[in-house]
Amino acid sequence: MSGPPATGKTTLAHAIARAVGAPAICRDEIKEGMVHAYGRAGGFVAAPGDELTRHTLPVFFGVLELLLRAGVTTVAEAAFQDQVWRPRLAAFRDLARVRVVHCVVDVGVAWARLQRRRSADPLRRSHADPRDAAEHASWHTGFRRVSIDAPWLEVDTTDGYRPGIDDIVAFVNGPDQQPAR
Repeated sequence: MSGPPATGKTTLAHAIARAVGAPAICRDEIKEGMVHAYGRAGGFVAAPGDELTRHTLPVFFGVLELLLRAGVTTVAEAAFQDQVWRPRLAAFRDLARVRVVHCVVDVGVAWARLQRRRSADPLRRSHADPRDAAEHASWHTGFRRVSIDAPWLEVDTTDGYRPGIDDIVAFVNGPDQQPAR
């Protein structure tokens, strides 16, 4: 699962995981657990490239590798851009049938979601979310989607899922050819 922040990746990752009977491994949830464990002493302030963000990357991919080597179908989700995902996913090609689901929404929808979750979810303090709409728009429009040689599907999460969850699960479970767009 990939896409810019607040495009519905985590929600969709958990829905796919439930549908196929697999765990969802979500980068933000790993970081939130680190903040809970290490940041309780107080004073943790999320920032781009902060210490816990740097520690999250190897843990996230280490968990994925452990599960894949054990033969566990896994749904992996993060807002990683191409330069982070591509080399690490390529290393998993011998362990798994890689599929890329890329979530999209309009920049305004994503900004509104980010604002809602920031005010409703205290765990968001774990993440260096953009400070204002202009910074968010820059992040959103500058996002570099994963460009690995693997089947991929774009899902609009504006209002539900387009294509629908049954079609997304069929894609995840399907053959290795690229779907029609």
